[in-house]
This record gives sequence, structure tokens and C-alpha cells, in this order.
Amino acid sequence: MTVKEHILALLDSNKGEFFSGEEIAVQLSVTRSAVWKAIKSLQTDGYSIQAVTNKGYSMSPQTDILSASAISKYLDIQGQKLRVEVFKTLSSTNEALKNLASSGEAEGKVILSEEQTAGRGRMGRKFFSPPGTGIYMSILLRPKLSATDSALLTTCAAVAVALSIESISGKEAQIKWVNDVFMEGKKVCGILTEASVSLENGWLDYAVLGIGINVALPSDGFPNDLTEIATTVTSENKPNGDLRNRLVAEVLNNFMGFYEHLTDRLFLSEYRKRLISLGKPVTVIKNNEQRKATAMDIDNDCHLKVKYENGDEEYLSSGEVSIKI
Repeated sequence: MTVKEHILALLDSNKGEFFSGEEIAVQLSVTRSAVWKAIKSLQTDGYSIQAVTNKGYSMSPQTDILSASAISKYLDIQGQKLRVEVFKTLSSTNEALKNLASSGEAEGKVILSEEQTAGRGRMGRKFFSPPGTGIYMSILLRPKLSATDSALLTTCAAVAVALSIESISGKEAQIKWVNDVFMEGKKVCGILTEASVSLENGWLDYAVLGIGINVALPSDGFPNDLTEIATTVTSENKPNGDLRNRLVAEVLNNFMGFYEHLTDRLFLSEYRKRLISLGKPVTVIKNNEQRKATAMDIDNDCHLKVKYENGDEEYLSSGEVSIKI
């Protein structure tokens, strides 16, 4: 770790407490000048660090900038095994992590970015990723899983996100099949799983699980095309009190808990009870055709059972359709 990273970890883990420049310098075996330069750099990055004569430096408890050290202090034993890295800006966390995966990066790498300039959702849709108000995260997985079972990763993640949002906000979170998390009838999270499959046996070589959560309202609000369909975890314009770092850790803790026993499908009951489409009329969009149906149930592989107006029934996989409620 660099001097700057060490100081960030120290202040971030002890928000509200003061550390003198000399105290930090001795602890890190560096000069006080090096400490001062690192503090200035952190302040330039947006960290609210107070400098008080005869007291030293202290980070405001209201600071909510994503950092590996801040996330780490909320991770459980399973989550501590993950290797978390945070960037100020990336075109796409999924793209960055897929590049690492192709180069042999081991399972457990997690990448986050304060913003994405080319964030993507399912079916090539753009994912709005403004700076400082959301969570844009990708997790590298190398599961012993066939391509046909890969939907378990996405549905498991949806449950992990829903549980985490409920824990942090105290508000109910629901799921729209297959991969969107909703609050109060609007989308608050999208999930995109991309994978590389072995041509020899049809098993996953790796999977990159991308999770995007709208945490706080962007300063300029949502674009016009999202205003009526998107919402945020909090109604505040700026997250504070380590909200995003806590939420990231909560999602990772919940997901890794399910992932360890993925094929046991321990998350399935939570997924089923949160589905907002079950028992309701839906429009199935398939091969550029639209058919009206009723969403009936999901099976153990998270395929959606629908019943069409003519009485025909079908199980749909996530790759085949979009559903408009």
C-alpha cells in the first residue's frame, strides 16, 4: 500500500478521531511532509478531512466515498476473502473485470467505480451511472456450474441486493423477473451477468456479475426517460454516514453466503416471495412478437411459468424474453 492508501485506511477506520501528522509519520515510517502531501491529495479526491492545529487530521463521519478500506470493515469472514478495488471512473466495471478474467485473474476480485462512462444493462441498454450517488460493482466468479444453470447467479444476486437494501433502508424491496430490484414500484437496481463458457464441456470458465444500484438522487436528477421508472435507496441528494460502503459490504456478505451453497438454492424462497409479477398479467416479448399472458410461478431453475390467453403454458428462461408488467 502507498502512504496515501495507509492514511486513508487509518482515517477511514477511525472517522471523527484526530491523528497528528507526527503520529502518522512515525506509524508509517515516513516524513511529516509525505503525510501532508497525502492528506492534500485525499482532500483533492473529495475526502472531507479536517486539519486542526495541535490536534491533527480527522475524517468527517459523514464522508461517503467508496474505498476498499471502508468496505472491508463491514465485511464478514467470508467477505474478507474478496479482493476489493475501487476506481474513480471506468467505462464499465464489467468490461474491466472481464479483461482481468481473460488474463487469468482468480475468483474473488471485486471492482467498483464511482462512475461509469459506458455502463451497460441487459440487451445492450445503457445503465445510467453518475458519479458519487450509486454503486457500480462487478464480481469475478469461477463457479463449477454449467451454462444452463448460470441464471442462478443472477437470481441469487437479486435476492442478496433486495435483502441488503431492506437491511440498510428499512423499506421493502421486490424483484422483477429476472434481474431487476424494485422499490415502491420503480427500479432501484439492475444486474448483468456475463460469462465465458468452455466449448469442450459447456461449463462456465468464469462469470462476471455486474450490479448497479441507485443509492441517492443525482444532483441533476434522472434523465427524462428514467424519471418515471427509476428510484433510489434514499431520498437524499447525497449519501452520507458511509451508506454506500455499508451497502456494498452487505450485498457482498449476502451474496457470498448464498454463493457458497449456490446449487442448494437456499435463496429461492426469498426470490419467489419477492417477485412482483406472479399472478399478474404480463406481456411476453419474444422474437419481436408480443403475447399477453399471466405469470404463474418459477421453477427450481428460476424459469418463469406463464399461461397464455389461449391456455398454453410455457417456462421462460432469462435469455429468451423481456417482460413488461
